[in-house]
Amino acid sequence: MNTSSQTLHPATPQTQAISAGSVLTQVSGVLVVIVLLILVCAWLARRLGFAPQKVSSQELKMTASVQVGQRERVVIVDTADARLVLGVTAQQITHLHTLPPSGPDENPPQSIAPHDFRQLLQNLVKRPGKPQ
Repeated sequence: MNTSSQTLHPATPQTQAISAGSVLTQVSGVLVVIVLLILVCAWLARRLGFAPQKVSSQELKMTASVQVGQRERVVIVDTADARLVLGVTAQQITHLHTLPPSGPDENPPQSIAPHDFRQLLQNLVKRPGKPQ
């Protein structure tokens, strides 16, 4: 066996001085690219119709609301072809009654309010020609 006169020295790790500025630049560059990618995806989703459409306030309008319990309400919602009386709780929305659409010149008096919920509900459910 040939023995060499050179002795093997364990490899000494050569450390490079990595500056904090270069790491910060790399991380911020990657973050900027990710944010731009998210914005481009959102723009594409909106352009292609995947994003939900906004409802115009003229198409759907809440005209009255009455508190029934701590978290329960009865609301009247005007749509283009009907007025809906809805019961709203924290868990669900229940359709109570459908009223005919209000005319464009019909404005319910804001200053006169029934004192009793039962009276308000009877006025809402009252149909023309139906005796009470």
